[in-house]
Amino acid sequence: MESENPALPGAMGAESDKGADKGADIKFPVVGIGASAGGLAAFEAFFSAIPANEEPGMAFVVVQHLAPDYASILSDILGGFTHLSVFEVEDGMRVQPNCVYVIPPNRDMAYQDGALKLQKPDEPRGHRMVIDDFFRSLAEQMHELAIGIIFSGTGSDGTEGIRAIKAQGGMAMVQSPASCEFDGMPQSAIATGLVDYEMHPSDMPKRLIDFASRAFGKMPQAGLPGPRADDAMKSIFHLLRTQSGHDFSQYKRSTVDRRIGRRMAVHQIETANDYVKYLQQSPVEVEMLYRDLLIGVTSFFRDPKVFSNFQEKVVPKLFEGKPPGAPIRIWCAGCSTGEEAYSIAMLMREYMDGLTQHNAVQIFATDIDARAIAVARAGVYPASIASDVSEERLKRFFIAEPGGAAYRIDKSIRDMLIFSEQDLIKDPPFSKLDVISCRNLMIYFDADLQKRVIPLFHFALKPGGYLMLGTSEGIGGFDDLFSVVDRESKIYLRKEALRDAHRVELGRFFGPLPVGGEKRAAAAVKSGVPPQLALRDLAESALLQLAVPPAALVNTHGDIYYLHGRTGMFLEPAPGVTGVSNVLKMARDGLQPGLATALHKAAEAKEMFCSRGLRVKTNGHYTLVDVAVHPVSSSIAADSQLYLITFSEAPSADGLLGNAAAGADAGMEAQIAALEQDLRAKDEYIQAAQEELASSTEELRSSNEEMQSVNEELQSTNEELETSKEELQSVNEELAIVNAELQKKVADLSRTNNDMNNLLAGTGIATIFVDHDLCILRFTPAARTIINLIPSDEGRPVGHIVSNLIGYDALVADVQGVLDTLVPREVEVKTKDGKWYAMRIQPYRTLDNVIEGAVISFVDISEVVKIREALKKANELYHMAVIVRDINDAVTLQDLDGRTLAWNPGAAKLYGWSDQEALKLNVRDRIPAELRAEEEARMRQLDGAEVLEPYFSRRLTKAGEVLNVWVVASAVLNEEGKMYAVATTERLKPESA
Repeated sequence: MESENPALPGAMGAESDKGADKGADIKFPVVGIGASAGGLAAFEAFFSAIPANEEPGMAFVVVQHLAPDYASILSDILGGFTHLSVFEVEDGMRVQPNCVYVIPPNRDMAYQDGALKLQKPDEPRGHRMVIDDFFRSLAEQMHELAIGIIFSGTGSDGTEGIRAIKAQGGMAMVQSPASCEFDGMPQSAIATGLVDYEMHPSDMPKRLIDFASRAFGKMPQAGLPGPRADDAMKSIFHLLRTQSGHDFSQYKRSTVDRRIGRRMAVHQIETANDYVKYLQQSPVEVEMLYRDLLIGVTSFFRDPKVFSNFQEKVVPKLFEGKPPGAPIRIWCAGCSTGEEAYSIAMLMREYMDGLTQHNAVQIFATDIDARAIAVARAGVYPASIASDVSEERLKRFFIAEPGGAAYRIDKSIRDMLIFSEQDLIKDPPFSKLDVISCRNLMIYFDADLQKRVIPLFHFALKPGGYLMLGTSEGIGGFDDLFSVVDRESKIYLRKEALRDAHRVELGRFFGPLPVGGEKRAAAAVKSGVPPQLALRDLAESALLQLAVPPAALVNTHGDIYYLHGRTGMFLEPAPGVTGVSNVLKMARDGLQPGLATALHKAAEAKEMFCSRGLRVKTNGHYTLVDVAVHPVSSSIAADSQLYLITFSEAPSADGLLGNAAAGADAGMEAQIAALEQDLRAKDEYIQAAQEELASSTEELRSSNEEMQSVNEELQSTNEELETSKEELQSVNEELAIVNAELQKKVADLSRTNNDMNNLLAGTGIATIFVDHDLCILRFTPAARTIINLIPSDEGRPVGHIVSNLIGYDALVADVQGVLDTLVPREVEVKTKDGKWYAMRIQPYRTLDNVIEGAVISFVDISEVVKIREALKKANELYHMAVIVRDINDAVTLQDLDGRTLAWNPGAAKLYGWSDQEALKLNVRDRIPAELRAEEEARMRQLDGAEVLEPYFSRRLTKAGEVLNVWVVASAVLNEEGKMYAVATTERLKPESA
């Protein structure tokens, strides 16, 4: 829900309505500050920088790693740095603004309902993540009003907490690694790409107060109604869609407004229109806004009760009735960084380990965030996951990285998952799935988009498949598509019903779907056949059922492809092995000889053949049956000719046998006729069998000859293989030698690589290697002071990295120019700390003279630049001194009070005073009394102009003589551009002038 206080928009985030009333009485930001080793200096710098005459209007909660038996005096220390009230936390202490709260030793702490709750840890030492735990509770309660700050420390505690705060729309700050005594925790947080500010602790309070005043002090302009705001939002959506390829216009407007408002506060932008202009000029900010909108709330086994219910109620059902080897397909939509997908994989692995049969589990994990998918694919997570994963599962499914700062997913789990980028809104879904898990994604969609997604999930699931949603989500009005398995955990079972209204959404991916009725008509509708043809198919199907006799579609060998009508009177399953589907083996007594003959004749003649009056034994009596075999042309079974066999009862022989019923002779004649007919049929069958046997004998003879030929070829091949075996033995010996040489070369290469790394690090020359795509391959440690690089930047484009260079933004263009022309380029650049470097860009050449990128090196030339500037100034002064000395005009320099500072030989010659005498004079001493006021007024005019126009005046000599002179006066400026002296050039006026 939205905050009732208009000064605090969106204080209760729509991302999680659950618990929105928790801490609702808190209307001010709460700042969590996490630190470990080396954090005391950061605390001092931070709290000392809070203005003494200003109330920040927020609460500060300090969470530090402390030994269980350590008697902390941190609250007393902080009290000496700040005017704010400082408290050591007691259980249940209410949080108030303008106060600082310090965690006590040997306690875990959480924020709940506006108060700080303490709890004694289960494990006093080891995998305790007190900062992560507190930040998570703060994010769940305060949403946008939660702010997380990470100071100096080792390890990765605080990283997952920063993720949680950002997921709820909060703000994150981190101490700049350069100012840290230990940069492990700050670097881990920065690597997430979610940090808003990275700066020295002393600079944080001012930025923090300014952010709070903008973010919470008034309504964000992005959320205001009206056509201008709507136009601005459309422009923002267009910029996001153009750069990222994804459309956010159907996301919840309130959520998008808050994220945009927060980005505006970060950059101190007042209106949405100004923010649109900023986005248009800064593609980097478009990327940052895109990342803000994609922040996912995820962790291993998030909502443990949900996963427990899934394990008990769903996982066993997935294996029931599954034949060995049959795959189980699971789709984890919106998987973010992969924790939820891996959690499901662990549950599946645990259950499968107790089964005797093996089933392959395929888990498709998708998301539109390429960075999140990259993290999920790597399967490396910080050590803070120990608070979410049990110790047993950590040992079983994870491998600790060297140093213990991270865990890597075990290969047995990783092989079960396939990660890929996919847009749930526009990309086709997976199909024939057993489970879909889409948790905490649809809460960001508006109602219309949710109505489109639920039918999509129904289509993707198999009959009886399961859908698992987030605890704040549901299926809405789609009760006809899914039934409830567990209402609290939001687990649903797929139904068969599919309302017509839902098919429109699926048609976006697969075309129109069947509405109902006969399968043939449904197939016609699905393939886009007009309704009239579908109705015709219905009519034809009905006629087939009414008018066409029972029939079987078979191949040449009698294998059945399709049965039409009731054929039980003519066919029955053969005894013994089940699964028989051959019409000859299923034929009832009396039918098989004539049926075989008819099928053989039809196959031989390629035309219809009939066997009439066959006496078929049915349920204890005989029935006369006519059998017709029709060749059928079809592309369905291209490898075999098809035949349609129709069965029909023969016309009754009553007209012939009616009169014979009166006498035994007539009956005997009828019986003899029937026996003769059976005998003829058997003769025809035997003849057909003999013909087939003769044909088979010929085929066998031909096959025997071919086999003899093949046998000779095999003998020849065997001899060649024997020869090849000897050659392979020789090659194997050569490979063994080559392998030994390669091992030695690998050892030499490893030693050379170590020497090179130490050389690059020891020279102190900053060097960056990039490939053809301008992506960073590697860099030396010294490069970090010039361009802000961290180990995870390898592989990123060099243009995406922020540099510390002043006045030089052509790095990408210059590198590309060197790659295009292969001409090295050298530029002198200056960093923010005032140092000068000679930057040289040259092609990266292999030993084979192949260009594989470029090398950017920076050599410190600060001292050279200083010496060069000093020489330049000295040279200028020298030339000026020579000119002033040799010129015949009188050149003087005086300060603003008129005292003479310089006097050249021309002045001594003109006025008679020597250098020593002139330096004791004031300019007033050389000006007649009646002209002094006028001359002072002229000098004051120099404040607005550097040089005055030449003018006529009079001057006194040492002998008291008055000379008529032309005067040119100019201002002498210092480095700040202010006048500090006046230079004059005076020349004797000719008599005729």
